[in-house]
Amino acid sequence: MPTGLTRDAGWEIGVSRTLPHPPAAVWDLVSGPEGLALWLGAGAEPTPELGSAYRTADGTEGEVRGYRPGERIRLAHGATTVQMTVSPAGGGSRAVLRFHEERLRGAEEREARRAHWRRVMDEIAAVLG
Repeated sequence: MPTGLTRDAGWEIGVSRTLPHPPAAVWDLVSGPEGLALWLGAGAEPTPELGSAYRTADGTEGEVRGYRPGERIRLAHGATTVQMTVSPAGGGSRAVLRFHEERLRGAEEREARRAHWRRVMDEIAAVLG
């Protein structure tokens, strides 16, 4: 089976980065309006309620599939499923931020989304300073 192709979730991509900030600071950014705009798109305002719908300014629609404050947000996002997680590293003085997206259409979309998530990581790291 090619890299990135799974039996259950189809094509998927995961990108992670360890950031020199405490998990709470990273969570506050990525779960707030500014951070949500960076990784989901402008206008996205998902709530912690399972099944709640959201829509981005570009028209992408989705719904909340899982929400653990301080840890994880899992969403249907258009035709794919996106999960963002924040976990402690380095005794809690640093955080690992991960984005995982599944149900992609193929290898080309997987590579395009890898580039997208890497840009998102760069933008988040820049905002955190």
